[in-house]
Amino acid sequence: MCRCESQKLRSIHSYRVLGRDLTADIDTSIRAGLRAQFASDSQASYDVVTRPCSKEHSTAGQFVSSRSDQGEIMTDSPWLGDACSLVDAFRAGDHSPAEELEATLTAIENSELNSFSYVAAESARAQAAVADLGKPFGGVPFGIKELSHYKGWPDTEASLVFADRVSDRTETMLERAEMLGGVIPVGLTTASEFGGLNVSVTKLNGVTRNPWQLDRTAGGSSGGSSAAVAGGLLTMATGGDGGGSIRIPAGFNGLPGMKGTAGRIPRGPKALIHPMTVVLGVMCRSIRDITRYFDVTAGYDSRDPYSLPKVSGWEHHLGSHLGALRGRKVAIVSDLGSAVVNPAVTELVNEAGRLLADEVGLEIVHVDLAFPSMGFEWALGNLSGLYADLEGLWPECKDQLTPEIAFGMSIAERKYSLAMMARSETARTAANEAVASAFDQVDFIFSATNPDVAFPAETTLHLEVAGQPVGPENNGALTIPYNIVGNPSLSVPIGQLDGLPVGMQIASRHHEDALVLDLGLALERTRPWPLVANAAPC
Repeated sequence: MCRCESQKLRSIHSYRVLGRDLTADIDTSIRAGLRAQFASDSQASYDVVTRPCSKEHSTAGQFVSSRSDQGEIMTDSPWLGDACSLVDAFRAGDHSPAEELEATLTAIENSELNSFSYVAAESARAQAAVADLGKPFGGVPFGIKELSHYKGWPDTEASLVFADRVSDRTETMLERAEMLGGVIPVGLTTASEFGGLNVSVTKLNGVTRNPWQLDRTAGGSSGGSSAAVAGGLLTMATGGDGGGSIRIPAGFNGLPGMKGTAGRIPRGPKALIHPMTVVLGVMCRSIRDITRYFDVTAGYDSRDPYSLPKVSGWEHHLGSHLGALRGRKVAIVSDLGSAVVNPAVTELVNEAGRLLADEVGLEIVHVDLAFPSMGFEWALGNLSGLYADLEGLWPECKDQLTPEIAFGMSIAERKYSLAMMARSETARTAANEAVASAFDQVDFIFSATNPDVAFPAETTLHLEVAGQPVGPENNGALTIPYNIVGNPSLSVPIGQLDGLPVGMQIASRHHEDALVLDLGLALERTRPWPLVANAAPC
C-alpha cells in the first residue's frame, strides 16, 4: 500500500486524571481548582513544531535501498511493513538484522518525534549479529516502553524523581519476547509520568509528537511506542494499558492496539496488583503481529497470580472464527452512552461498523448503553499505587512531578478515606453490572476509541470536543470501562479527519480475544489502513 504525500493535520487528544463527577468528597472549589490547574498547564510554551515530517517514504513491506560502488545493498530506511513481513525478509535473505538495526538507529537519531528516551546501540548490535532467525521475531528491533523494567537499563517511570534509578530486573513479558521471540531490544520509548496521563509530556523527556503531524499529540501513556512504530522507526514496541494507554495512542497514530482480557499477558515480577486494571501488550502495524506476540508472551506466570493459562495458536487460528460469527449480534454505540464524541468521528464509526458487520454477517441491534463514568475511581486506584511507589519521597518530590500528577496526589492525600474507597468499590460494581448486562444482549460493541482526533502536542488535558466544553473524565470514558471490568478490546484504524487517524474500538466478553482479533482482521482486509504515517521514517 503506497502512502503518498504528507498531509496537514488538525487534532485534539484525550486525558484521564480525575473525573467530573467527583462525588460528595470533592467540592466545587476543588473541582474549580482542578480545571484552573489543567487550563494553565495547557497554555505552557514548548517550542512547537507546526509542520509534518518531510522525508520520503517507501511502499509498505519494503525498505528503501541503494547500491554502493561495490554493489553492496545499503539500507537507508527501516522496514515500513509489519514485523512478520520483516521476519520473512530476514529468512529469505533479502535483508539482515544488522542492516535493519543500523537503519533503525539512524532513523531514531534523525527523528523529530522525541519517541525514545534511551538507546542501547552497542548491546543491540551485539544481539543483531547473532540473531536467531528461527524464532518468531528473530532479529526484529524492539522498543520497550519506559514504564517497564529491563535489567541494567534506566528505570525512571518517565519521572525526574527516578531519573538516576537503574532496573534490577527484567519483566516476564520482556524476557519472553527476547528469549522466546528473538527480538532485539533497542531502547526505551517515552511515556507519560507513571502512566498517569493520556499524553506523553513529561519534565524528564519533554513532548513526544505524532508522526502524522508533529504539532499534535502521540497520546499516552504508550505514546513513544506508538509514535515510533507509526513513524517508521521500528516495527514493534511494547505497550501497557491501565485506562486506554494502548488503544488511545493506537487510535491517534493510526495503529491497531489490543488490550487483551485482563491477565492475558503476565505482569511482574514485583508488579503492583491493585487496582487490577493494567494489561500489557504491543504497539505494532498489523493484526497478525498482535497474534504472534500473544503466542510468544501470553500465558500464566506464578509472579502474576491473576495471569491466565496459556492459549496456543493465536496466529495459526487467526481468521478461522469468521464463519462462526455470522448471525452474532453487535451494537454500534460510538459514545458508549456516556462520552461526548465529535459527530464526525461518530459518522466514521457508524460507517465502518456497518461495513464490518455486513462483511462478517453480524446482526446490528439497538442497545441502550449507559456505562458509568469511572474516571475518578480509576484515578484514585492508580494514585494509591503511586503513593506506595513514592514512599519516603512524597511530598518533598512534588516539584519534580508533572503538575497534573502532583495535583492529583495532593487531592488524593487530603480526600481519600474509607468512605471514598467504599464509594469507589460500589461504582466499580456498578460498572461490572453495566458491562455484563450489555454483553448479555450482544456479542460485540463497536464504539469510537477516542472522543476526537489528536489535539496539540503540548496540551496535557483537552477540555473540548468539536467546540463543546467537556470535563477531564471524557477523555478516557470510552476506554476505562473495559479496564475496570477486564474485557478484551481492540482499536483499529478506520479513516481520517483532516488527515488525522480515527480509531474504532471493538469489544467483547471476557476470553473472546480471538473473536475480537478476527473482526480486526476482517476490517484490515476490507478497509486496509496505512501501516505508517505519510512521511515515515520521521
